[in-house]
Amino acid sequence: MTEDRATTPRRTRGEGGVYWNEKRQRFVATKVVAYDERGKEIRKTGTGKSRTAALNALKDRIKEYEKGLAAGSDKLTVREAVNDWILYGQGQVDDDTVKKHEHLCAHIVDGIGDIRLRKLTTKHVERLLSSMTTTHATRTIVEVRRCLNNVVKRAMAREIVDRNVVELVVVPRGKAGRASKSLTERQALDLLTLTKGHWMYAYIVVSMLVGVRTEEMRALTWDRVDLDASPATIAVWRSVRKGGDTKTPKSRRTLAVPELAAEALRRRRREQDADRGRAGNAWQDTGLVYTTTVGTGLDAANVRRAFRSALRQVPSVVPEEWTPRELRHSFVSLMSAGGAPAEEIARVVGHSDTTTTERVYRHELRPVIQTGAVVMNEVFSVEVVGPSWHMEPLFTMPSEGRSADA
Repeated sequence: MTEDRATTPRRTRGEGGVYWNEKRQRFVATKVVAYDERGKEIRKTGTGKSRTAALNALKDRIKEYEKGLAAGSDKLTVREAVNDWILYGQGQVDDDTVKKHEHLCAHIVDGIGDIRLRKLTTKHVERLLSSMTTTHATRTIVEVRRCLNNVVKRAMAREIVDRNVVELVVVPRGKAGRASKSLTERQALDLLTLTKGHWMYAYIVVSMLVGVRTEEMRALTWDRVDLDASPATIAVWRSVRKGGDTKTPKSRRTLAVPELAAEALRRRRREQDADRGRAGNAWQDTGLVYTTTVGTGLDAANVRRAFRSALRQVPSVVPEEWTPRELRHSFVSLMSAGGAPAEEIARVVGHSDTTTTERVYRHELRPVIQTGAVVMNEVFSVEVVGPSWHMEPLFTMPSEGRSADA
């Protein structure tokens, strides 16, 4: 025992009782703080190796009670709080978003998972984020901080903690991310010429010549495609996001389709009819334009693998350096090369304003006049003779081989 109980001074009024627990070999301070609806005492307890430590622990428990913090939550770790948010706190999000958050939260769990949530400080968070600066891009660090911020906010709402230290932390700069890039005009021409025999051809053509997002392409249905109109059109009203909504309200748009893309869609319909005949009873009628050989939708991994497979037929590009979303980047570059202003490009690709268009493609834009399908028909002159294709540019390619990122 670290204090002489016989010489312990008398407690002040309201201080609570303190006694020595022989079994636990600790002082125990206890106090009745309220009564429940049945008149039963609500008692708080603190323990310590000294009388003073026990009383201080009791004061902390009383403060937590007065603030309304949940009982027993002082032992909750960051790992447990993260798992709670992953399971119950994300609301209506799709499976891909859940997987993304699980991946981001793994950094939190590995770095500070064993710390009790109530003991979490700004220093803990700063050290975690700083440890990622040499291995991860700034955007990833921002998203890790956002996840942790949501975890602590949820804990605050459930009266587990009374403040959010994450909001006090500034995100450090991480590694420079991979710059967005687009195909040059020559590479684009090679891609459209050399991948005609690949089943991914129609997907590539529409992505690059119409500027549709990959998430919108995978959700495109035949009832939104009008190949009999002049010019042909597609209505981009859906995506593979949860609930089927497009990324923003302005992303819902109906677009004219250049002749090359319209012919690729007609070919895609014939290919799908052939797949349906071969599949027989195994065919699933989803109404989607881009499907597997049994009619089911494509996931992101399907599209990525198929796209890189098609790129292997194009000597001027390295397949592993490209992703399907960069076909959309290439569309913007081609629009810019054709003379379209930023405002028109933003409208065609479904941006809410020109800010994103200019920020992402600022090294490529040159404001003049023109619009989507018209520009694409000017960039690529198409002559269709039976199943064969012949393409000639209507203008001389400027700076042949020049990278769009230069």
